[in-house]
Amino acid sequence: MSTPIRQLLALITNSVDTLEAACAANGPFAPLSEAFRAIPAAAEAANIISAAALQLDAIVAPPHLSLYHIVGGNFKSAALRICLESGVTEILREAGPQGLHVKDIAAKNGQDAEKLARFIRFLATHHVYREVSPNVFANTRISSMMDTLKPSKDILADPAHKHDETMGLAALMSHHLDETFKGSAYAWETLADPAAARSGEQHDAAPTMRAMGRKETLWQFYARPEERLRHDRFQTGMQGVEALQPADSVIKAFNWAALTPKSLVVDVGGGVGTSCLPLAAKFPELKFVVQDLEGVIEQGKVVRDTKMPAAIESAQVSLQVHDFFTPQPQTGASIFLLKQVMHDWSDENCKKILMHLWNAAGPDTRLLLFESIMPLACRDPSADDPTGIPGAAPVSEAPAPLLANYGAASEMVYLADFAMFVLFNSQERTAMHLVALLRQVGWKVTAIHRQPGDSTFIQCVEAMKDIPEAEA
Repeated sequence: MSTPIRQLLALITNSVDTLEAACAANGPFAPLSEAFRAIPAAAEAANIISAAALQLDAIVAPPHLSLYHIVGGNFKSAALRICLESGVTEILREAGPQGLHVKDIAAKNGQDAEKLARFIRFLATHHVYREVSPNVFANTRISSMMDTLKPSKDILADPAHKHDETMGLAALMSHHLDETFKGSAYAWETLADPAAARSGEQHDAAPTMRAMGRKETLWQFYARPEERLRHDRFQTGMQGVEALQPADSVIKAFNWAALTPKSLVVDVGGGVGTSCLPLAAKFPELKFVVQDLEGVIEQGKVVRDTKMPAAIESAQVSLQVHDFFTPQPQTGASIFLLKQVMHDWSDENCKKILMHLWNAAGPDTRLLLFESIMPLACRDPSADDPTGIPGAAPVSEAPAPLLANYGAASEMVYLADFAMFVLFNSQERTAMHLVALLRQVGWKVTAIHRQPGDSTFIQCVEAMKDIPEAEA
């Protein structure tokens, strides 16, 4: 039998052939362009190549080095934040592919040139930036993800507004490198505290709030006037999350066209409407209500009026101030949509939210939860049960000897899970966890809608009221 190393090498070789063949038929493969990922065969081949290469590294690298890739992760994060906040990417974009000497970078952003060179070189070692010649650096396709696309002099002169009117990726990274990063340093202290270790409530049980010295939720923290910058950055960052997903991911996740005209879709905790506005544009015969807290709704009105002014006159999309821990005011809904809401809350709090929706739902109301369904690191036994919930098992699992979940190549969902713990003392959930949680408050999962080649870590869980036959 061939060794795991040989098996992984064969996977890489075969997948490279598949990738190049798929791209040859649809245009040349170019790592600088991500267009090839729209080709399912090419995207899957690239995923296998990445997973196999990372697993090969785990096999052949000295174990202490592999461990210190993780132990030293905080240093990489710190270096990345320094470059992100000091506008290094924007400065290098303006310099062009030939790069710029670190003294010239420092002259623009005010940093110490010697220290800055060390931080950029550290990141260049991981292919974030490139050292063109001694102390001369340039961007790579990875570092370009931090670009606000604004003039460097503008963001350095007014850092409080650097993320305004951007696609949100840099804001998302800045959020993770600030609140989330600080909170992660207090993860063990939180778990070692008997009062917080098993707490199902938020408040001071979340590591980030412990780091900030606050006994409140993250939302209460963001509501403070002095935290307006972090609040606005977070909201912009959530639009960055959308940018990481295909624009039609929500549209394709459910058969919206099957709803009757004038059906009401209530987006509970819908933020500024980033999910509903594309749906409203695609399905003008449907009605939408976006619900969130007052400050978010005010920001949502600006987004709606800018992106979809026609929705004002038609009243197709209305925005409503609502706290989902209070009774749900919309009782005639065809759909209750919650996108990435459950992962912000503990099981105990999720049950409160879901019960209010259950009380407002009719017998035909459908609950749609758009969540990151955590894949197992082993083979999922749901795939062996033909009588189970459709879609409960992943669309595909990685070929052996890869880990079933594609290993470190699928790390984003696990990073999101840890972020939920740090920020909210909450979590992402496996399919079996979500099914059990919903069942406890009277919701029956009828399907889990997964998309082929889905690398967005967002799936749609569909449920209806589980009414006993005697009451039906």
